[in-house]
Parts: sequence; structure tokens; C-alpha cells
Amino acid sequence: MTSEITYAEVRFTNESKSLGTKSEPPAAPKEKTSLHKSNPGFPKVLLPLLLMLLLLLAISFFIAFIIFFQKYSQLLKEKKTIKEFTHTALECMKENLTMEENVWSCCPKNWKSFNFHCYFFSTKARNWMDSKKNCSEMKAHLLVINTKEEQDFITQNLDKTHAYYLGLSDPEGKRAWQWVDQTPYNKSATFWHPGEPNNPAERCVILNAPFQVLWGWNDIPCINSHMSVCKMMKIYL
Repeated sequence: MTSEITYAEVRFTNESKSLGTKSEPPAAPKEKTSLHKSNPGFPKVLLPLLLMLLLLLAISFFIAFIIFFQKYSQLLKEKKTIKEFTHTALECMKENLTMEENVWSCCPKNWKSFNFHCYFFSTKARNWMDSKKNCSEMKAHLLVINTKEEQDFITQNLDKTHAYYLGLSDPEGKRAWQWVDQTPYNKSATFWHPGEPNNPAERCVILNAPFQVLWGWNDIPCINSHMSVCKMMKIYL
């Protein structure tokens, strides 16, 4: 009886050890399996992120290139629009407005001064629209004549072998003359040649001296090429 009990106790002890021995090995493979499964997933996640980063860099580079190209094109355009004169220098005169106040009235270099305005006499022939544009690019406008004194000053500085565009036109061909600076057209302050204007199809005006005699105004087609005169307000310092 005693031996049987001892055998039973020994058998129970052996079974518990064998069970413990069988239960320990499965834990290790599970850890190894989980490690092996996690490693391949890392590059799969990283690859899309790298692709997105490269795409963003490419888009940024493309946008930067467009901005640079636009600025470069604008610079080339500005260089091409430089015309006969740019205001890089001024010629000034001191004027006494009152006993206590002295100011300098200035015109761009190579411009003529008269009263409150400066005048530029073009040496290149253009049509009326291009002449108007050329004056605008110099911060001026085509010549507007308001008085007999101004007409006389202008003609004293002109070459009688050429004609010069005025800033006066009839856009609709209805003899409704308009100055480019919106000055009201005053028939009493005009200097047309006798019989002019005489053709509704001629919608622009030149200042000329036929046969190199007397200066006056004449209506002509706006597509003709002639010299021009630009006018701007004086600069006061």
C-alpha cells in the first residue's frame, strides 16, 4: 500500500514536469513569428511616403519655375518697352512763388519747358495709336493745345519738313473731336488750316506747315506715320 502511494506521487510529479516542459516551447515561436511578420510591413508603408514627398518636391519645383519664368518674361517685356527716352535725369529751374517760398520746377532732360508743362519732340515716325502709346510710356500724353501762345511755342520748335500728331481725334467719325487728356474741345481755341477738317474718314489730327509756310491743323487717316509731340506737367521739388 505504501509503495503504491509512493508510485502515484512519483507519477504525478513526472506528469506535471512533462506538462511544464511541453507548455514552454510554444511561447518562443510566437514571438519569433510576430517579429518576422512586422519587418516586411515597414518598407511597404515607407514607399508611399517617399513617393508623396517626391511628388510634393516636384510640384514645388514646377511652381517655382513658373514664377521665375513669369518674372523673367516681365523683365524682358519691360526692356523691350523702353522707348526714345526714360526719365533718368531732370533739368530744374528755381521759381519764386512768394518772397518766402522758392521751389524748383523740373522737366526731364531733353524736354522743352513752357509755363507749367514739359514737351518732348519725337524724331521717330509712328501712326497715331503708337504715338499715343509712346507718350503714355513716358508718363505723358500726346500734345494738347489750349492757347495761341502754346501753339506758337510749339511751332517754333518744329521742323517744317515734318508733320506732328496732336492728341486730338474723332473716334466715331462724327466730327465729335476729343482730346486725349479729356480737355473739352473748344472751337474758339483751334488752329485748323482753311477748309479743314474736311473728311469724316480722317479721324486724327496733325500739326503741319504745307509748302513750309504756315503751321496749322489738318485731319488725316490715323494709320499714317508722322512725328509727334508729348506733353506732361512739370515736376516741382
